[in-house]
Amino acid sequence: MKNLYRKGFYLLLCVFWAVLSYAQVTPTIQSRLNGTVLDAATGQPLPGAVVKIKGTTHTVSTGPDGRFTFVTGQKFPYTLIVSYIGYDQKEQVVDGTPVTIRLQEVQSQLTDVVVTGYSTQERKYIAGSISSVSGSVVQNQPSGGFNQLLQGKTTGVQVTSNSGVPGGGITFRVRGNNSINASVDPLYIIDGVFVSNADPISAGLGNQQASNPIADLNPSDIEDIQILKDANATAIYGSLGANGVIIVTTKRGKRNTKANINLNTFQGWSTAVKKFEVASGPEVALLTNESRINTAIDNGQDPSTVVLPFPNPQSLPTYDRISGLFRTAKSSNYEVSTQGGTDKSTYYVSLGYLGQESIVKPSDYKRYSARLNYDNYLSDKLKVGTSINFTRSERNLSGSDNNPTGVINSALFPRSHLPIYNTDGTYARYGSFDNHIALIENLDSKAVGWRTIGNIFGEYTFLPGLKIRSSWSIDNTSEYDNSYSSTLISAGIAVNGSASSIENKNLVLTNEQVLSFVKSFGEGKKHNINALVGNTLNTVLNESTSASGTGFAANSLRSVSVAATRSGSASRSESKLVSFFSKASYTYNGKYTIDGSIRADASSKFGTNNRWGYFPSGGVAWRLSQEEFIKNLNFFDELKVRASLGLSGNQNGIGAYAAQGLWSSGANYLEQPGIAPTQLANPDLTWETTRQFNVGAELGIFKNRLSIVADYYNKYTYDLLLNVPVPYRSGFASYLQNYGAVRNKGVELGINSTNIETDAFQWTTNFNISFNNNKIEKLASDISLGASGRNISILRQGYSSNSFQLYKQLYVDPQTGNAVYEDVNGDGLITSADRQIVGNALPKYTGGLTNNFNFKGFDLSFFFYFQQGNKIMNMNDFFMVHGGTQANIGFLPRQLERWQKPGDITDIPRLTTYSANPTQNGGAANNYGGNVASLSSRYLEDGSFIRLKTLTFGYTLPKDVLSRIGISKFRIYAQGTNLLTFTNYGGLDPEVSSQSNNQNTVGYDWATVPQPRTFQIGASVTF
Repeated sequence: MKNLYRKGFYLLLCVFWAVLSYAQVTPTIQSRLNGTVLDAATGQPLPGAVVKIKGTTHTVSTGPDGRFTFVTGQKFPYTLIVSYIGYDQKEQVVDGTPVTIRLQEVQSQLTDVVVTGYSTQERKYIAGSISSVSGSVVQNQPSGGFNQLLQGKTTGVQVTSNSGVPGGGITFRVRGNNSINASVDPLYIIDGVFVSNADPISAGLGNQQASNPIADLNPSDIEDIQILKDANATAIYGSLGANGVIIVTTKRGKRNTKANINLNTFQGWSTAVKKFEVASGPEVALLTNESRINTAIDNGQDPSTVVLPFPNPQSLPTYDRISGLFRTAKSSNYEVSTQGGTDKSTYYVSLGYLGQESIVKPSDYKRYSARLNYDNYLSDKLKVGTSINFTRSERNLSGSDNNPTGVINSALFPRSHLPIYNTDGTYARYGSFDNHIALIENLDSKAVGWRTIGNIFGEYTFLPGLKIRSSWSIDNTSEYDNSYSSTLISAGIAVNGSASSIENKNLVLTNEQVLSFVKSFGEGKKHNINALVGNTLNTVLNESTSASGTGFAANSLRSVSVAATRSGSASRSESKLVSFFSKASYTYNGKYTIDGSIRADASSKFGTNNRWGYFPSGGVAWRLSQEEFIKNLNFFDELKVRASLGLSGNQNGIGAYAAQGLWSSGANYLEQPGIAPTQLANPDLTWETTRQFNVGAELGIFKNRLSIVADYYNKYTYDLLLNVPVPYRSGFASYLQNYGAVRNKGVELGINSTNIETDAFQWTTNFNISFNNNKIEKLASDISLGASGRNISILRQGYSSNSFQLYKQLYVDPQTGNAVYEDVNGDGLITSADRQIVGNALPKYTGGLTNNFNFKGFDLSFFFYFQQGNKIMNMNDFFMVHGGTQANIGFLPRQLERWQKPGDITDIPRLTTYSANPTQNGGAANNYGGNVASLSSRYLEDGSFIRLKTLTFGYTLPKDVLSRIGISKFRIYAQGTNLLTFTNYGGLDPEVSSQSNNQNTVGYDWATVPQPRTFQIGASVTF
């Protein structure tokens, strides 16, 4: 019996132990939750998002498809806290059913982590002025060019396309024009590589407009873009950052994430919104006859004795040259990329192709690109990696822009009653103009470029927060340009064929070491330090080789080597920069931030006495939203004020040997070789320096659904690198000195709002506007510039750069039909002394408005860009509303609005070639036409416009549908570009600048390819 009791006791004990053990390892209630975290704007998954159960330590991260799973003992319902860098944190109550959580990107940009100079910081602690553009802009609004991503998207940045030529030049300004001779373009940094922004195409090849040096970057590779604007943000780059800094970070893989493959494609069709128009044959005859009659009257002749060149105007034919000029241009884009990572390494690989035709024949542009970003964690302390991008670009050049004998002007200038072909079928030519069909069919002007942008780096962590990074980077560009003018076009007829070959090489090598320290300490980690020291070694090498030849046995033989007469030249220049820099930022209790930086640069470009420049900066920030008296208001989610002051330098845009005394060969005498001085030495030449003060405020309310960022800045650039005139007895015309000053003052305002946010529907808005006032404060003397050899643009102390100096036309006298100009000096005559500044090409303000809508997989966005207050010199009117003074050039239809009889009210004077200059009382004088009229303010027009830049509509298929076929995302879309433009400008396109290869002569419209209206459809698939 005792054994039985004993056995029973042991059995009960075992059962009890088993139940107790089961209870310890198995929850009483087991709950399972499946969910997905998506970008609210794009519907794309957010891999690596952190999902936490509120009030517990239960935390998981989303996978590459944005999905997560919780298996816990937590009872439903409970609250999830979901966070992702760059997105607003969100809380959501769950009841066990599968949940989709949409995170809204931090439109306010008040709480995200941003890349600053050589480091990263939380935006809420930054004292400088930095704007950001996320890569999601690329995903929703695909574009062929980098510049399109920034136009109108943020404050303080003016980005405009100078023409509608694919791969063509852009105007990119950060807070205005700082200089006259030196460069005003910002510094571009791509994955830590200092990128050259020099135009890769040889100046004058085909007389085309400047190309875009950043067109080699595939926008789909971009993760985000930071624009550093004030001195506190840019001074760490010293002499490189005076014009602002654009930091581009490309995509990289994430550790422990499954590989995904993404395919993108779009097809587009572009057309001209407006096309050139010319007067018909009968209209040209009518206007020509009228000009002859009026000229005879002005010369005191009897008009009845005039022999009219066209006795019967209506009998003249009209030959259409314009229809053969334009086409429906096609564009195609194909991209494939993959990214992912293991525990020890991450990778991102992409391949891309872009092909774009110009709407004006025969130009086109092709880009082939490949990128590899790879990081390897060799140990817990050592990381190595690389970023490398290869690009091949092909440009077919037409020489359309601002070229008197280019394709466009060869179609516009000949009078329309003249036939396009001769009676024997050959191309007809008139005066100095070529035949536009001959150019379209026989132009052979191509540029092929190879570019490698890459770096390799090593990063070693000594202690938590203390690490050193060493990097070696390269930007290597090789552009090979070939042009052949056959005997079928004017340039080749007289010399029996003409060829040129030019190879330009630009190499930028950079080595950097940066030691950084980031530490939080003290009770509650109230003290935060972010500091770094480093140095840079930079070398820029430029080489150019050119050859030309004339006289070819046949048009099929086009190489310079087989020309009858050959010549060539070569050049090489090298410059070096040595820099040391340091920066430190201290934040106390999350409220008060003070930081400062200093950089010392030594450049080989400057004189031996002044090679070193020192550029300090400092800034403070106060987060009032963390103060109790602000918290008690229960209104502000974020409120910060900040101020900064600092210096930055500039050496870009001057020659590598600008301070040295130079001699050149070629001063030959009696067939004996000789050399002669060509440049005066200036051992005291030194840095152009910009001093900038900035004060700003950032606030967020309604749970950061409404955020506002405002800034005021005052930039003063002094010691300009300027070619100052010297007495001719010196043997030189000018001398490069540090003389002159320019000031830019402005206000910026950015507003971001989340108007509606539900699981089914989201609506966000971004609005920004930037005002800038540019003024030349100090200048040795006026500097006159302009198109076609005419000094229309002028730089003058007390006025803005890019000002226009013209005769100011007051009106056309209704009784006489003569133009009346303002007599500035009151001498009763209209002479060159009466030319005055009547406007400038710089806009008073620019901005953009973007709205994004999302509803159950559908997305709609539209973006308006606007600028106001800039003037455009309409050179097409200048040459073709000439009043009869150009015997070989036709007319635009606007010439028909001329004065004809007493009482007519118009701004176009009577037709005549007479150029006498009678006086008129009342501070004005009238003029019958001639050269004075050709320099009139009549041709200067308001270039303000508002443009519906993009309209995009897309649909993303539901996840549950795609998961059945192994696809994580599939989006299709349609997009329209340049759909509507509201402007008073009379030319084809107000977004134009045909003379932009000179920063001081922007704002000209001369035979420029307009921005096209484009429709495209595309798809994006992620596996």
